[in-house]
Formats: sequence, structure tokens, C-alpha cells
Amino acid sequence: MADWEPVVGLEVHAHLKTRTKMFCRCELEYGAAENTHTCPVCLAHPGALPVANERAIEYTVKLGLALGCEIAAHAVFARKNYFYPDLPKGYQISQYEAPLCGHGSFALPRADGDHAIGIVRAHLEEDAAKTVHAGGATGRSVGADYSLVDFNRGGTPLLEIVTEPDLRSAEEAMWFLRLLRQTIVELGISDAEMEKGTLRADVNVSVRKRGEEGYRPRWEIKNMNSFTFVGRAIEAAIRQQVAAHEAGDEVEQSTYDYDADTDRLTVHRSKEEADDYRYFPEPDLVPVEPPPELVERLRSGLPELPALRIRRIEQAVGFESAVELVTTDRDDLYDRLVAAGVEPRVAYNAVMNEIAAAGVDFGAVVATELAKILVARDRLTRPIIAQAISVSADPGFTAEPFLEQEAVSDEAALEPVIDAVLAANPEQVETYRGGKEGVLGYLVGQVMRETQGKADPKTVNRLLRERLRG
Repeated sequence: MADWEPVVGLEVHAHLKTRTKMFCRCELEYGAAENTHTCPVCLAHPGALPVANERAIEYTVKLGLALGCEIAAHAVFARKNYFYPDLPKGYQISQYEAPLCGHGSFALPRADGDHAIGIVRAHLEEDAAKTVHAGGATGRSVGADYSLVDFNRGGTPLLEIVTEPDLRSAEEAMWFLRLLRQTIVELGISDAEMEKGTLRADVNVSVRKRGEEGYRPRWEIKNMNSFTFVGRAIEAAIRQQVAAHEAGDEVEQSTYDYDADTDRLTVHRSKEEADDYRYFPEPDLVPVEPPPELVERLRSGLPELPALRIRRIEQAVGFESAVELVTTDRDDLYDRLVAAGVEPRVAYNAVMNEIAAAGVDFGAVVATELAKILVARDRLTRPIIAQAISVSADPGFTAEPFLEQEAVSDEAALEPVIDAVLAANPEQVETYRGGKEGVLGYLVGQVMRETQGKADPKTVNRLLRERLRG
């Protein structure tokens, strides 16, 4: 396997978060009763004409800008012809030769630097209806007793992002897909939830000898709706293709299904090429020409995207910690705490550990006040800090009442307490002096109990060690 290099490309489909469908006014509603959101347009009745959804076009341009794509001055919808029960027109309105978003590049952050993943295009189309296979053990068409079609999904605005075959491992493909999903969600254009089917991916996999130029026949694995399954399917394809090549068998370009139970791929059909779909311009829709002022407005409104935030935060806390913060959506609170004067590593530890464990609403945390607690953490006891964090998202939270409970670190006040604890625990004192230093924690706890938790643990620890050495 070490002699072989995986070559992976993705086709990622995201349902856009519009109120209505792509070419008609049917409302979109996840989980609605079957075939209750349909009309003559999305059911392809004779004479019904499509009208493009303006908001879906804006969302597509917005993502194209985030991916560094060339935004077309003149984009054309096209008919993609194929026959399937969930496609009432016998064709899908899509884009091909003139998509809204052309070539782009996605800088995928890695520990060893950015890996540029080429974007072939990001285009807008309508989704097919949903075929439900009843009976059988797998929920697939093979072995089903019968199939039904729910046309509610038919006509949903679908944004497809097609990458170059620039990914080189299952792990890298999953990382790209996760970061792309987060980018889509943060732009507000899609919920991109795989478990609901609003995000899915087709995976193209081939292998070649390391150093080899060009590409060998690829397998396309369709409709993957789990990050884990995407990774496992890629690894399975790599294994099976390498085994076939090394055995001298021919690897044909085909579409495959992935069976998670057997961890194997089975051929579904031969892979279609663009010519098989007989694309031609959609005669019922005018070309789309995004106004320059719209493009610039969308460009200026882009937020700082996840990949860029990882690189910025990495400078303070390291790559892995930056990835943790950004991919868990906790970096906003981290940024607010750092801006309020908390050291970056202290802010990272608090956000990822203590604040997360407290279960508070990260967005509601009063960061300017909590920062005062974290800056003074060496002078406060753990219970006081924990109590402050637990209410840090409450309206009106202030640090003042907690700062007033500063830990007792006055040695003159602590020494009598320490002497009394040592005198009351002669057995533990002898155990410590016999070399078992683990008993020190018990003695610290006794001092904390006597001071009702107000003693500074560090000072107590130091004074106990000094006394026990004497």
C-alpha cells in the first residue's frame, strides 16, 4: 500500500436554506407529510414554466466568493437529461458549461501548512424527489418489495461544489468536508445536516503509483451522508483498487454503493460522463447575470471564515488547539476573553474545559466580567472560580462579588491552621515522611476544610511541604 497514492475528489451537495423551492413557490418543510408541498411546476405538468429563486442565486454567489471562485458575469441553466422515477420532467435543471461559480481554491489548514484544494465549480440546480424503498433488509432498491416517491423534496435548491482530485487520503477528505460544512453553515445558506439529508457527498476515488503522472479509472461512491462512512468508503475503495491493480485485474470506471456492514463496495452501474446526460441550455429560463454591485455587497459581507480563524488562533495556542476551538464553535468566546485581557492559553483551557463542563451558553457568557475572574484565578479558590463560571451567562453577571472572596494566602493566618492539622494527623505525617507523598493531598484537604475553602491551595501546599520537611 505504501507504493500507492490515493487520488480523491468530492462532489458535495447542500440544500439551500430558502423559504421556497428553486423554480416554484412551494414552501420547503423538513419532515412534512409526503407529497404535500407540490405544484404543477415541480410536478412537471404540461405548460408549467419555472422561475428562478433569487435568494438561491445570492446564496450560491456568496459561497462561491468564500471559496475564491470566479463569479460568472453570464451563467446559464441547462437541462441534464436522464430518466428516473424521482425526476418527473425526465431531466434536471442544472448548470454545466456556464455555472454561477467557476474555478476557485480552498486553503485547507494542516499542521504542516495549507493544502490548496482546487474547486472546479459551484453550481446551482434543483434536487430530485425522494424515492422510499419499502421492504427488504437494506432500505435500498435491491431487495425492496416496492418503492414510493415523495415529491416534497423535488425542486429544492441544491448547491453542488465539485473539487479537483486534490485530496490524498480519507482523513484529508473528511477534514475538508467538515471544514466546508462549517463554512456553509456559518454563511447562513444551509443547515448542512447530513443526518437530515441537507448535506451529502459523492466521492470519486482512484489510486496510482507514487510519482505517476495522470489518473487511473475512478470509482464514484454515491450519496454518502456520514463523515465516518465517507472515510471508511474511501479506505475500502483504496484497498480494493490496489488489490485489483496488483493482481493485474482491470479497474473499470463505475458507480459504487458502500455497505457499512461489510465495509465493502459493490458496483451499482457504469459511470456516466457528461455526454451521457446530453446537456443543453434550458430554453424556459433566461441567463443569470449577477450585478457587480450585488457581488461586491456579498463579498464585503463575508465573515472571517473557519480556515482563516484556525490560522490566526494557531499563532497563540498551536494548530491542534486552534482546530478544537474553531470546529466546536467556541472560538468566539475565546476571542472575547483574550480581548478582555486573558492569556490565550488560559482562555483556551477555560473555554474547552471548565466553561464547557459547566454547560453554560457560550454566546451569552459575559466575557468582560468572566475575564476578571480568570485573570485573578491564582488568588481565588477553585470552588469560587467554578461558581463564577456556572453563572457567567446569567443576565447581569459581574465579577465583583467573587473577587471579594479572594483566597487566604497570608502565611501568618494559615500557619496556626496547618500546625493544628498536622498535630491532629500524626499517622499521615509519618506516612509522608516515610516517602509516601501522596498523602499530602489529604492534608491539603483538611486545611481547606478548616478554612471553609478560603485558603489558597498553592500557599497551603508549599507551607505543608516546608513543615513536613522540618
